[in-house]
Amino acid sequence: MIQQFIELGQGYGDVYELCELIQANKVRFHEAFIFTSTKNEQTYCSLAVAFQPVGESKFMPIYICREGIPYSAEKTTKRMTLFTDALASIDKKATTLEVKHSSIFSETNQFYQYLIGILRMSRYIPPMQ
Repeated sequence: MIQQFIELGQGYGDVYELCELIQANKVRFHEAFIFTSTKNEQTYCSLAVAFQPVGESKFMPIYICREGIPYSAEKTTKRMTLFTDALASIDKKATTLEVKHSSIFSETNQFYQYLIGILRMSRYIPPMQ
């Protein structure tokens, strides 16, 4: 199984796109994630959704809006509400994981490989075959 992150962006409109992907691909839904990370004493979150491969394909896409949303456990933002509401509409919830901030990696691709490693080890996504 090949898993790959597909970055939608960090803006407000990107969360709408992610929510639309959830609705349009609800039969392929695998898992949703809220990755929290801290940089300069500010906590941010990334919203992500993994979908099952299409047909006989061995490609699992994981769409992500990376670290563009300030995060607080006490206060929910509009973008977070949009995401959780989209998941609730298909009777799903997101798994929240605390991870390292992408800025500590020299390349974004290294950050995504780090996340894939965490998700595989925790059995949220299938292992490499």
